[in-house]
Amino acid sequence: MHPIRIIVGIAALTVAICSVCAFADEKTPAGIVVDKDKRTVTIDAKIAPRKIDDPRYKEIYPIEVIACWPFPKGQKAHETVVTIDVKPSAVHKALEDLGLKAGKPVQGQTKESAEGPEVAIYLALKGDDGQEKKLPIEKTLVDPKTNKKMPKVKWLFTGSVMKKLDPNKDELGYAADQSGTLIAIFPVTAETVFQTPLAFKDQEALRLETDKTVLPKEGTPVKLIIEVPKGK
Repeated sequence: MHPIRIIVGIAALTVAICSVCAFADEKTPAGIVVDKDKRTVTIDAKIAPRKIDDPRYKEIYPIEVIACWPFPKGQKAHETVVTIDVKPSAVHKALEDLGLKAGKPVQGQTKESAEGPEVAIYLALKGDDGQEKKLPIEKTLVDPKTNKKMPKVKWLFTGSVMKKLDPNKDELGYAADQSGTLIAIFPVTAETVFQTPLAFKDQEALRLETDKTVLPKEGTPVKLIIEVPKGK
């Protein structure tokens, strides 16, 4: 074979391999595991710090979201349970791969409620015996005044609103990929993938804090598990 044809052939093969690799990365990015048999999406996470080392954050704020990017990328990093590094849109796609269709998020003081198929959310961590245990995410939060656990709520796959991520371009992007927020308890933002039906005003009654009696120290790696109930 002519040497030039060999070079062209190798180049074409390299492009094809790279394209396959890119497609694989897009489908299963690092930090996300999809189990179609168990109907779960598992995300690498870490226990978030409750005090941000920045002069703008002078106090410890109540928990408003469950998972977001770490500070300073994450816009809600000062009020989250865990931090993640994956794109929220990648989690959205993983849920679609399990057959779910996103609903609609809401934001602020509105009479509308978040919409979307219900999922269950857990935190998997190692117990004192070294065995992994799976806690409903509500069990990781507590009202510091009453010491009562967060009441059980519905977690809805709303998907994020779309917006212009670049002011110089007309196309819309997945807004949660800019805020870094994955799961919101209250409708403090529509730039998220999951919300509850709770209203904006419910923040006053549910001023939540992480439960140090069940969670490991800040920075500990854990797993965030999104589980799709059977029949959904």
